[in-house]
Amino acid sequence: MEGIGGDSASVASPLPQWGHDAWRIYQYYLDKTTPHTAYRWIGTLVVAAIYCLRVYYVQGFYIVSYGLGIYLLNLLIGFLSPLVDPELEVTDGPLLPTKGSDEFKPFIRRLPEFKFWYSMTKAFCIAFVMTFFSVFDVPVFWPILLCYWIVLFVLTMRRQIAHMIKYKYIPFSFGKQVSFKNILVRKLPQVAMAPVWIEAWLVHRVSK
Repeated sequence: MEGIGGDSASVASPLPQWGHDAWRIYQYYLDKTTPHTAYRWIGTLVVAAIYCLRVYYVQGFYIVSYGLGIYLLNLLIGFLSPLVDPELEVTDGPLLPTKGSDEFKPFIRRLPEFKFWYSMTKAFCIAFVMTFFSVFDVPVFWPILLCYWIVLFVLTMRRQIAHMIKYKYIPFSFGKQVSFKNILVRKLPQVAMAPVWIEAWLVHRVSK
C-alpha cells in the first residue's frame, strides 16, 4: 500500500514543480527588465494601443474600459503620492524635499515606478482578455461614462496638486542634488591639504 501511495505522490508532484519553475523563469525575465525603463513603457504603450484598437473594432466593452480607467487613476495617485502622508502621520524629521534643506531628500513614492508600470501593463492585458467574453459587454451609454471619468480625473488631480503645493514637494527627482554649502565643506579640507601633498611628493622625488 505504501508503494502505491508513493507512486501516486511522485506522479502528482511534477505539476506543482512545473508551475514553480515557470514562475521562476517569469520572475527572472521580469527582474531583467527593471533597468530598461524606456523600453518597458514603450511596450506598455503598444499594449494600450492594441487594447484601444480592439475596443474600437468591436464597438463595445465600454464598462471594462471605464473600470480600467478608474484603476489606472488609482495607480497614478499612488505614483504621485509620498510614502508617508504628512496629513496622516507626524514624525520628527522632514519627509519631503524642500528648498530650504541643505541636503536634497529624494521623493519616496507610495507606489514605486516598477510596480506602477507592472500593474498598469497587467491591467491592460487583463482588460484585453476580457474583451473576448461577451458576458463583460454590458450595454451602456459610453459618453456618460467618459464625461464622468474626466470629471473624476480633474477633481482628483486638482486635490493632488493642492496637496503638493501645501506640503511643498515635487513627485519627480532627477539625480542627487547637493547644496553649494555642503560642497565647500566637503572639498575645502582636500584643497587645504593639497600643498602638503605636493611638498611631500617633491621631497620624495629629490631624495631619489
